[in-house]
Amino acid sequence: MIAAWKKADPPPTRVKPIPIAVIRRICAVARELPPNSFFLEAVADMIIIAFFFLLRPGEYTDSPSDTTPFTLGDVQLFIGPTRINLDTASDSEILMARTASLTFTTQKNGVPNEVIKLGRSGDPYCCPTLAIIRRVLHLRSNNAPPQTPLARVFLASGTTKSVKPSDITSHLRCAVRFLGFGLGFTAHEVSARSLRAGGAMALLVSKVDTDIIQLLGRWRSDEMLRYLHLTAEPIMRNFAQKMLNADYTISPNQLVPMH
Repeated sequence: MIAAWKKADPPPTRVKPIPIAVIRRICAVARELPPNSFFLEAVADMIIIAFFFLLRPGEYTDSPSDTTPFTLGDVQLFIGPTRINLDTASDSEILMARTASLTFTTQKNGVPNEVIKLGRSGDPYCCPTLAIIRRVLHLRSNNAPPQTPLARVFLASGTTKSVKPSDITSHLRCAVRFLGFGLGFTAHEVSARSLRAGGAMALLVSKVDTDIIQLLGRWRSDEMLRYLHLTAEPIMRNFAQKMLNADYTISPNQLVPMH
């Protein structure tokens, strides 16, 4: 069974997990974009969605991969317990949604028809529900069919463009360079794969149960969580102090001479 797990979810080449400071920087830039910056807005939205939902690059970008990107048809929006009809609801009704969900179909390590739902973060922009709302409104306004990937962008020229992993990596690295070495890593150490690890790290530092994180991230082993534990500075910060005060003795066996 362990061998099968490793085959399904091999240990990744290590990239640095993206901290929320990087996501906030990208959101701050996106909020100041000029009108009709549809592609750059989409890049920011897909970064937000990937971070909060712990998604693989192939799930939140529109490019060939070993998994399937989430589409407009995979989205559900809710006001309280009431599900919004995305075909008939007005834009104002959609903007009232308080929670958003993604339904797994053929995504890697996902259970078919399993649903992950997240609420609003409390931030007016850096929020998974609001990011999904923005993508839904954009695609609806262009009469996109349900099978359209969330990362598909309709440009003012009448053409379409896809958000690819390289676009995500470029924006992440730009934000990391802006924030500087205080993050603890350099720009070349992050990529589109960093968002999944970054979301998991945020949950880990927030003391969310590791079993829940593993379920949300759909890891078949604890390989990534072990790595995150060792790189999470807030978790490791006081270990030396704790160890210095953790004196102990060991219960002797019969081979140890008596006093």
